[in-house]
Amino acid sequence: PASLRQVWECIKPLPGEHRKKWDPNVKDFEIVEAISETVAVCRTTTPSVFMKLISPREFVDVVLLKEYEDGTVLSAATNVEHPRCPPQPNFVRGLNYPCGCFCIPIPGEPDKTHLISFFQTDLGGYLPQKVVDSFFPSSIAGLYSNLTKVVKEFK
Repeated sequence: PASLRQVWECIKPLPGEHRKKWDPNVKDFEIVEAISETVAVCRTTTPSVFMKLISPREFVDVVLLKEYEDGTVLSAATNVEHPRCPPQPNFVRGLNYPCGCFCIPIPGEPDKTHLISFFQTDLGGYLPQKVVDSFFPSSIAGLYSNLTKVVKEFK
């Protein structure tokens, strides 16, 4: 329940932006290399979670930002290796398969946005599947709950 610009300001993948302030799954976000105005290699780190059963992770992705004529905004990413970002000793390297989100304006309803996100992540390391299965659903639900709260505050 917010305008596209409000939602986008909260989720866009840029350093120092709102995402790491409201999303407890994002500890830090940095641009490793800006390839163009719309493409960059980025590193995202996460804190340890689930009573520290899941160690901190790092993800290195190439990210594409695109805006369409109808106002839809896309952020798409996939994992990549980069010489300036070798695996760090205090993190487990995870992999994001092709993923992203669309912020789509709803015609006639400027204070509403349709958000579609898709992702498939390999957390890496040696995690029992039961741990992953019990952590991910609440993490995803928390993402949308937190986004809804922060968008209301952003207004």
